[in-house]
Amino acid sequence: MGAVTNGIKGAFRIGQTLSVLGRTGVNWVRGDRPPAPKLLRQTFESLGATYIKLGQFIASSPTFFPKEYVEEFQFCLDKTPSLPFSVIKKIIRDELGRPIDQVYSEIDPVALASASIAQVHAARLLTGEEVVIKVQKPGVENILLTDLNFLYLSARMLETLAPKLSWTSMSGIVDEIQKTMMEECDFIKEANNLKVFWEFLQNTHNEDATVPRVYEHCSTRRILTMERFHGVPLTDLESIRGFSRDPERTLITAMNTWFASLTQCEFFHADVHAGNLMVLEDGRVGFIDFGIVGRIRPDTWQAVSDFISAIMVGNFDGMADAMIRIGVTRHTVRVDDLSADLQRLYRQMDRMVPDDVPYQAEQAEDDVNNILMDMVKVGESHGLHFPREFALLLKQFLYFDRYVHILAPEMDVFMDERLTMLH
Repeated sequence: MGAVTNGIKGAFRIGQTLSVLGRTGVNWVRGDRPPAPKLLRQTFESLGATYIKLGQFIASSPTFFPKEYVEEFQFCLDKTPSLPFSVIKKIIRDELGRPIDQVYSEIDPVALASASIAQVHAARLLTGEEVVIKVQKPGVENILLTDLNFLYLSARMLETLAPKLSWTSMSGIVDEIQKTMMEECDFIKEANNLKVFWEFLQNTHNEDATVPRVYEHCSTRRILTMERFHGVPLTDLESIRGFSRDPERTLITAMNTWFASLTQCEFFHADVHAGNLMVLEDGRVGFIDFGIVGRIRPDTWQAVSDFISAIMVGNFDGMADAMIRIGVTRHTVRVDDLSADLQRLYRQMDRMVPDDVPYQAEQAEDDVNNILMDMVKVGESHGLHFPREFALLLKQFLYFDRYVHILAPEMDVFMDERLTMLH
């Protein structure tokens, strides 16, 4: 019976999708014709969860998609209206398998945040701990699977009809997205990521960083109960000064922790934008939201490590050599040509962030993406194609570079002895 119900829901969802696409087409005929990237983003936002996530994937994958689409999808909003609290209560009760008041003494009916896959409520356990409950919205998993299967079949058809479209397999990209998204739907995996990262902090005797504790007795595949952190985003300099007398040291803690995870944890946090790095009231750095993590093979990491070392000393031949080892290519790449192009890009970067101009936090994300796309574009102009992990790694590295400009403009990242992973 469940298979039949899912089949009917799936057919209904495909109908919904075609209806939204049809409406977009009608508006186009009527003369409402924004540029193609903007039109695609607006359509994705109308189509909901899967397509919003797909838009975010495009935004963080300059190795796969054209620059104008990557830039447009930075604006892909994953803020959706909150579900009524009665619906949320029912999901929590069903998932716990017992009355809510046997576990929580209170739950705030107003959501702290609401996105396409889940919404978050503040609560308190019967034992007194302040927590947040991340609750998966009903039907999300079925919608994701239906949409992704639909996209996969469309991609396969397109590849058959237009085999020269790209040597990047589109169905391969959809496959990658499916893995990422289905992992995000499984809160047991996210809980496990939090525990693994906590163990990594213990094993490295790191008392200056932390992650929220998971309360397993009230966490399942669809609800995740975690310790509630009180603090401010890493870029809120004024508030950080209230918690930590030394914002520079706080930043160094965050960077050392993240760099150490590349070699000493089985994954790295792949989304260190300012909202996911908090400075807590006791001065510690809190890493939150482990829905997106990256895993990197040791040989790729060695090449990335050499790439970073080469950047540190301004060795463009070394940067080019490392990029060639990271990338996948069908061509013979000339190291000295790639090196010369990287040197030109480096000079532009220096001009882009003059040291005597105060750095604007909201500029950080734009600059990170622009530099990332330019680096990737230089590589690709030489016939290199990079794995997504490289883009994810580089993006986090560039985020940290921007945080240095905001929190510690006097600091020389490549020369500072306190940055253990860079020396």
